[in-house]
Amino acid sequence: MPNLPSSLSDFWRRLLARPDALMLELGAGGELIVARIRALLSMVLLLLPVANLLMGGKLSETMIGLIGVVLAIVVSQVWLALARHQGRYRWLPYATASYDVTLTTLVLTALAIDSPATGLNSMVVWVFYLMSIAMTAVRNDGRLTLFAGMLALLQYALLILANFQLIGNPDQLASIEYGTVTVSTQVQRLVLIALMTVLTTTIVYRMQRLVEMSGTDGLTGLPNRTWLMHRFPSVMDATRESGGSLSVCLIDLDYFKRINDELGHLAGDRALRHVVDVMQQQLEEKDWLTRLGGEEFALLLPMPIGRAWERLESMRRTVASQPFQPDSGADLMRLTFSGGIAVWPDDGADLSALLRRADIRLRQAKQEGRNRVLARDP
Repeated sequence: MPNLPSSLSDFWRRLLARPDALMLELGAGGELIVARIRALLSMVLLLLPVANLLMGGKLSETMIGLIGVVLAIVVSQVWLALARHQGRYRWLPYATASYDVTLTTLVLTALAIDSPATGLNSMVVWVFYLMSIAMTAVRNDGRLTLFAGMLALLQYALLILANFQLIGNPDQLASIEYGTVTVSTQVQRLVLIALMTVLTTTIVYRMQRLVEMSGTDGLTGLPNRTWLMHRFPSVMDATRESGGSLSVCLIDLDYFKRINDELGHLAGDRALRHVVDVMQQQLEEKDWLTRLGGEEFALLLPMPIGRAWERLESMRRTVASQPFQPDSGADLMRLTFSGGIAVWPDDGADLSALLRRADIRLRQAKQEGRNRVLARDP
């Protein structure tokens, strides 16, 4: 139990934090999935007013349902068109979640104007609150789930209060088709909305942790090769749209095997973290440093190869100037690295080609004596 507050604190901190680049990219794909599902469901919903009419339902209910479905079909196509530009509109998930919840409220309100018992006891329409909340899970953003859940709770609570306040005749709260509206039933529905929000929030948190673990190096906390493979296409697309350059730097620590052999792997791990800490201090906002494995790293710099060489050369000098101390009282060790740089699109059209070119230059730097950065072929 002593760890519970800390666990809850970590849960809320991670959930309310802005997702990292990989999560946002996956969330953009999730938004497109939701947009397609929304468009499909909107078409299927045409069956509901037709079925209602065939089963002897009121013509007014059928017309309200039909108008709502037509509106849903039109707007769903707009959301689908926007979602196809993945990641371009950061506000889109919140706009579509608001739309999903609010459309449900509007349809319930229209039904309640005609018959309060229908508006408050309609399970078919009300369940779309739960669906709207559940669909936020594939956007991989816990903040969005909480937003949709709170919005659904607020809107439905206001709908309940408005109906109970404005109804002049208590008989309006009873219907042959939908039964009698009771306070306990409405409270239960509010509780179910809250429970769905909590459940979906927990699922989102778990998904975030799984993606984070799969895309993060456990030793250094840096993004790993998996993250780089997933993230690089969107980085390249952004570079292409901006008309800029993208340099891929391959970094390998010099004589690192000696540290593991002479001092042990624990000291080697501390040395890696030391180098990463020094390099991270030199990073700017749009730089991406990843660990590929062992003592090898990749650094993405959104700039021409000349400027990238200057940045990496400065980082190399900084690492060399800050020695590593294996243990308290032990002698300081000077760590260095060699680097090779390739630039998109001159040296390759994709990540594999760029890494191959950077690796050629890295191996040349090793052959020329290590502790240097090369950005040109020999």
